[in-house]
Amino acid sequence: MSNLDQQQREAVLDSEGMDRGIGFLGLTWASEASLIGSGWLFGALSAATIAGPSAIIAWVVATIIVAVLALIHAELGGLFPVSGGTSRFPHYAFGSFAGMTFGWMSYLQAAAVAPIEVLAAVEYFSTVHFARHWYNGTKLTGVGIVVAVILMAIFTFINLVGVRWLARVNNTVTWWKVAIPVLTIIVFLIFKFHGSNFSHGGGFFVKGAEVKSILIAIPSGGIVFSLLGFEQAVQLGGEARNPSDVPKAVIVSLIIGATIYILLQVAFIGAIKPSLLASAGTWANLGPTSKNATIIALNAAPFHQVAALAGLAWLAVLLRIDAIVSPSGTGLIYLTSGSRILFALSKNGYIPQTFENVSGRARVPVAAILLTAVVGLLFLLPVPSWAKLVNVVTSASVLMYAGAPLALGALRLQKPELPRSYRLPAAGFMAPAGFAAASLIVYFSGWTTYSTLLLAVLIGYALIGASFAFHLNPNQPRVDWGAAPWVLTYLIGMGIISYVGDFGAGGIIGSVGIFKHVLDHGGNDTSELSLYAWIGVTIVFSLVIYYWALATRLRPEQVDHYVREVYPPPAGEG
Repeated sequence: MSNLDQQQREAVLDSEGMDRGIGFLGLTWASEASLIGSGWLFGALSAATIAGPSAIIAWVVATIIVAVLALIHAELGGLFPVSGGTSRFPHYAFGSFAGMTFGWMSYLQAAAVAPIEVLAAVEYFSTVHFARHWYNGTKLTGVGIVVAVILMAIFTFINLVGVRWLARVNNTVTWWKVAIPVLTIIVFLIFKFHGSNFSHGGGFFVKGAEVKSILIAIPSGGIVFSLLGFEQAVQLGGEARNPSDVPKAVIVSLIIGATIYILLQVAFIGAIKPSLLASAGTWANLGPTSKNATIIALNAAPFHQVAALAGLAWLAVLLRIDAIVSPSGTGLIYLTSGSRILFALSKNGYIPQTFENVSGRARVPVAAILLTAVVGLLFLLPVPSWAKLVNVVTSASVLMYAGAPLALGALRLQKPELPRSYRLPAAGFMAPAGFAAASLIVYFSGWTTYSTLLLAVLIGYALIGASFAFHLNPNQPRVDWGAAPWVLTYLIGMGIISYVGDFGAGGIIGSVGIFKHVLDHGGNDTSELSLYAWIGVTIVFSLVIYYWALATRLRPEQVDHYVREVYPPPAGEG
């Protein structure tokens, strides 16, 4: 790309009206602020109650899966440094129908995370005496909702002030958010580590469910939810001072976050008081259904309670403070990314144009910020605990991420000549592998979660359809129906697999039907073999969808039309 073309490209990017004032540290810390949130406060206990000490393996497996998705986003983020990138990549590669489907998933998960972080902060802080009436053990009380609304209002105000001030606030908060978990790891590993905990309750693995417990812990134990957030640098790509910083920020933030989470799980298991484990009997008995007062307190504030029981009063105080700071920092940045995705959906022409309007001085999408805050408040109506709510958001996030491998595979074929500040090695393998991995996490989440997600998809189609019907955006694109067959087949097919598989409504086929009959022949272990069979079915189905999607990708000239906002035609052309 010539200097003239590069200048023309930067002018077009700046014409979106956003303030390109975020540097490498700001982008990295935006992703890190999302990675280190309520997940570190609750994820270690949630995962351990499902998989025991083998939850450590679940974190490693999830890190590998998420790393593949992060590297895919790194290439796309550097290729298209635009606001709300995850909702625009499928739009560029496959057109409007695929774009609106994955774009809606992007917005849904971003809008839901901010209130989940607020819920986590209130739930954790309710262990303080004066705040005990904020949370009743299952949901927020009336007073708790008021506190949560105040926090959401603060997030909204900071977002409205402008992106440079937001970056400064987030950078300061994130240094704290990283320092406290690291300090906790050091203290627990050096001073309060009990190696015998790793063989408690029958051993390192859950007897009879060695593999399945690990797989269930990945989505249901909050592991994937905790590792998500690396894409925030991509969502803020339209406000990056140097677009080539986007892929570097994605990679660095995930390395830092994943390392902290794996070490936290090790430190947490080792620091639990052995007498508490002995009284519980099994790791599963440390869950929220226990009637033991100490275990109830443990579920309300896991790391705080472990520190308190270990006699580390000073650390317990720091952890209680962090219970407000850490989730709040994540909620703040997710409100930002949610508004940018809404901005991007409007730029794509899917929703009313008012959501892409940028204010004069602060240069932020005001209407998008305000609506995202309102949507977030809806999630603060009486809701389940943190652990139950993250399941739906995890599935929404992973479905959002599933659009990126598809887009990368297609764009490598459509526009191989476009400059890439980061180029994913072995993309021919990594892209379909990333799509299959995302599908597996959706499958592991189970039918109950996926059915809720399908309802959300239908609501999204209805809202976008209304915008199209009433022509609420003059830049509304024609619907590219070519992607509809594989998109709908994928959504319906994953629903069928989720329902009848081992993680579904009783595992209709996996437990009592055709697969069990086949696997029973010869005296095989039906539980383990059925699990592997359904993993195989999910992978094969995903690969069929992946290559079907690539076969129906947009023609290169159609891609040129959609990406002209990033790569304008040479001077004198079109």
